[in-house]
Amino acid sequence: MLKQFRDFAMRGNVVDLAVGVIIGAAFGKIVDSFVNDIIMPFVGAVGGADFSNYFFPLSHAVSATNLVDAKKQGPVFAYGNFATIVVNFLIVAFVLFLVIKAINSMKRKEAAAPPADPVPTRSEVLLTEIRDSLAKR
Repeated sequence: MLKQFRDFAMRGNVVDLAVGVIIGAAFGKIVDSFVNDIIMPFVGAVGGADFSNYFFPLSHAVSATNLVDAKKQGPVFAYGNFATIVVNFLIVAFVLFLVIKAINSMKRKEAAAPPADPVPTRSEVLLTEIRDSLAKR
């Protein structure tokens, strides 16, 4: 019986994990769009250029000025894309930090609430009276 319960509990954990992975992938796409479509244009406007087109050519054959054409001509070190991905990671890490911090604070509030003293049953009251009378002797 215990093995069946453990197997059932494991299936629930696997389902929870699968749901978490799917939601995480969807959240990753949202963060990608947020960074690429909202944050990086502002960073590019301040810097005066498009961040995704920053690269170093690793071959003398590369003479293009944009990243797509440069990749067709030869190897390039695309540090602009790397910077975009780092910003994505930092946003995801910050959001996860806030979520975990909120969950932990909720758990602390639940644990901090003292449990109410249960009302003693009739037999407990009777046993307490017997104990007290025996202690007086």
